[in-house]
Amino acid sequence: MQRAVFRQLSHLRLGYKASSYSRLAVAEPEAAASATIPPEYNADGPKMPRFDYSPPLYDGPRTAEILRKRSEFLSPSLSYLYKKPLNVVQGKMQYLYDEDGKRYLDAFAGIATVCCGHGHPEVVQAIVNQLGRIQHSTVFYLNHAIVDYAEILASKMPGDLKVVFFTNSGTEANELALMMARLYSGCHDIISIRNGYHGNAAGTMGATAQSIWKFNVIQSGVHHALNPDQYRGIFGSEGEKYATDVQEIIDFGTSGRVAAFISEAIQGVGGIMELAPGYLPAVYKTIKKAGGLCIADEVQSGFGRTGSHFWGFESHGVIPDIVTMAKGIGNGIPIGAVVTTPEIAEVLTRRNYYNTFGGNPVCTAGAHAVLKVIEKEKLQENAFVVGSYLKDQLKKLQEKHEIIGDVRGRGLMLGVELVTDRQEKTPARAEILHILDQMKEMGVLVGKGGFHGNVFRITPPLCFTKEDAAFLIDVMDIAMSKL
Repeated sequence: MQRAVFRQLSHLRLGYKASSYSRLAVAEPEAAASATIPPEYNADGPKMPRFDYSPPLYDGPRTAEILRKRSEFLSPSLSYLYKKPLNVVQGKMQYLYDEDGKRYLDAFAGIATVCCGHGHPEVVQAIVNQLGRIQHSTVFYLNHAIVDYAEILASKMPGDLKVVFFTNSGTEANELALMMARLYSGCHDIISIRNGYHGNAAGTMGATAQSIWKFNVIQSGVHHALNPDQYRGIFGSEGEKYATDVQEIIDFGTSGRVAAFISEAIQGVGGIMELAPGYLPAVYKTIKKAGGLCIADEVQSGFGRTGSHFWGFESHGVIPDIVTMAKGIGNGIPIGAVVTTPEIAEVLTRRNYYNTFGGNPVCTAGAHAVLKVIEKEKLQENAFVVGSYLKDQLKKLQEKHEIIGDVRGRGLMLGVELVTDRQEKTPARAEILHILDQMKEMGVLVGKGGFHGNVFRITPPLCFTKEDAAFLIDVMDIAMSKL
């Protein structure tokens, strides 16, 4: 039934987005009137889809000046993509603009964060309206913004998941979830999956299972289970076989009791890796027997991004005890959340728990608008329709280019793994950097991830169209042909 409804939406594409474009023109009449539509680049190649907006002239600092200040005043740990760094000065829906007014198709969305589209007028207006009332007070006072959003967010959750704690990021959300599980269970041991990523604070860094994201600090009580990797894993797509490793960890690495199991439904930083079918139901059953809670990390896969479901875990037929979220929740606003049951939520009353900015009126008002836009503009359905089309086209590209070892993911959370040898699955580390640069020069921005850094992460705003997808495919095809 649900799939049938989604199929009916395939006619939406250009007419549906045209309405969004007209809203933008109304929202910013001066900018639209004063600017002229810039000439499309790629004169001899694929044409970027038409978009009736052009940004006002940028007169701020140029790339060289920003790089100088960045190197002097910002942490040396910060990095950037591309040989020639991109100075992004404005965004509109699925497009970004650089300092020269050059337009780029954004197929990364700030790491799966901008779900409604850059500068969506209804989200912007909600934020501005709230700023005009009160920007911040404290949760010690009452304000309707936080409870209104908590109510509508809880309505999107299955089962008894209806108590919300707001944070500022996915790292904070996962930190809180792990602490709650330990308090509730009375146990310390956490099980996560190899290749997973859950944050960069002390607890979440322990649960993260990639050496490139971990410092040599004390990380106790965390066990990393075999990754149910359908591409490189020893059991292929047989999820229940991978799940036996979790039972062995409990039997041989713990007292027989655990606090929690945490996992993403699709590993984002890990290279858009979908967990093998049957894995989560088997593991959840095992964890419950050991007295633990099941935590679903929906920081990247939530809010309709996978298309077929609103939450990534739903495609596995499970209901977790705790759900964490961030990124797409606010379309770029710094907000995260933990949703759990009333019984589990009670553990935080044993002491005072407080977060200064969690539930800030501006952030919750903006996030509330995001959820309304997702529903009003049927962005989950759009992710299903356009994502299915894009994945099919990527599969065809795989038949043409030997360098593509695997195409995977759901909806508008897709991964393309590049290898120099399909049999050996040798990571194409250098090649992906060259292709990234070529695609950027032709006007398409995608992300990069995976343990070996050889996977394209395609996670565009959910307003992406079939026309956008076709342009992305053409550009990727040309870039790969130039290797």
